[in-house]
Amino acid sequence: MQERAFRFGRAQHMIGIAGVPEQPAETPGVIVLNAGLVHRIGPFRLHVELARRLNACGYPTLRFDLSTVGDSAASEESQTREQQVCADVDDAMTLLGEQAGCTRFVVIGLCSGAQNAHTVACVDPKIAGAVFLDGYAYRTFGYKLRRYLPKLLDPASWRRALTHRQRSVEVAAGEAVFSVAPLPIAVVRQDLTGMLARGLKLCLIYSGGISNYFNHARQFRECFGRLVGHPNISTHFFAETDHTYILTGDRRRLIETIERWITQQFPSVNSRSPS
Repeated sequence: MQERAFRFGRAQHMIGIAGVPEQPAETPGVIVLNAGLVHRIGPFRLHVELARRLNACGYPTLRFDLSTVGDSAASEESQTREQQVCADVDDAMTLLGEQAGCTRFVVIGLCSGAQNAHTVACVDPKIAGAVFLDGYAYRTFGYKLRRYLPKLLDPASWRRALTHRQRSVEVAAGEAVFSVAPLPIAVVRQDLTGMLARGLKLCLIYSGGISNYFNHARQFRECFGRLVGHPNISTHFFAETDHTYILTGDRRRLIETIERWITQQFPSVNSRSPS
């Protein structure tokens, strides 16, 4: 695989780094989306490490900046955010198709990148799979029991709560909120059902860094019901990791998990077993 930089898109306004083979690929291309406003290298170079690991396994990759993010400019089109994301990813798939011969694709996104990957996977027939990192999740009854019941039964928690109540209120009042409002749970369930009906393969990976709304592996089923038992869905909960995988060991574990899933679901003649 060779890494090459490209300016591409319907207005030649986007910048990306592609890992492309010398011969046309017989595997899906992997497209890695921005995590929020972090440019295409990803938090702590996560996207660079992931793309190069997948390149070594024989998978073409493209990590790029969406319109108005990182080094990419605006397309100057009048579109909703969802329309823009879909158009940007379609341009990315066109580029990787031209450079590597890919006709099917796997999208990977973290946080708002997972939401963007979800949006594209709902509608684009070229998407064969998706990896959602800290994607949609909901505070279920089980979540609330696990979060609050131990505190209710602990007298020390009551004393701390009464002692620091005023300070906590002041901190909360000035707390910045960066999360994107989620779709209703019924809509997400319907979307996932549609993806699976079209044959998509999905990997859901959640971290301990989102404990404010997800705190146990059981919550996958609490959120999405019987869909979690579908053979084309894989779920993983890394309770000890943070949201952006700041530690080298945590990033390595995440990358190895994604590599293992992709090589199992979309075998390549050049695939090797994860180390």
